[in-house]
Amino acid sequence: MESVVEHELELHLVLSPERSVAVPARLLYDAHDPYAVHITFHLGSDSPVTWVFARELLVEGTFRACGTGDVRVWPGRSRGRGVLCMALSSPAGEALLEGPLAVIMAWLDRTHELVPPGSEGDSLDLDAGLAALLA
Repeated sequence: MESVVEHELELHLVLSPERSVAVPARLLYDAHDPYAVHITFHLGSDSPVTWVFARELLVEGTFRACGTGDVRVWPGRSRGRGVLCMALSSPAGEALLEGPLAVIMAWLDRTHELVPPGSEGDSLDLDAGLAALLA
């Protein structure tokens, strides 16, 4: 059984209300890390940038504004189409990105087929992990 759901897409780094730059990105969900989603941004350098945050945050952000601190997500409209807005903040700076809402929601649906919401803990062997930590 496949344990990873990936999707390549183009996000837009918003520079101003009138200007944005395309940023190739990859969405990754791994059933072995069931609570997390990974978004890797390919910025034209040898070192892509990866952000990891809760899958539930991304899901909730498709319906309403959510998140505090480093990652905030909300639905919006840009150029007449639905977008998912992601505000990312780090010591290196801040970025506002927009991605195609329908594409991201379809990818999230695929992650839910792999690991349904609420069942993330079923695949984790917490006893073995705790035993390894205490050994």
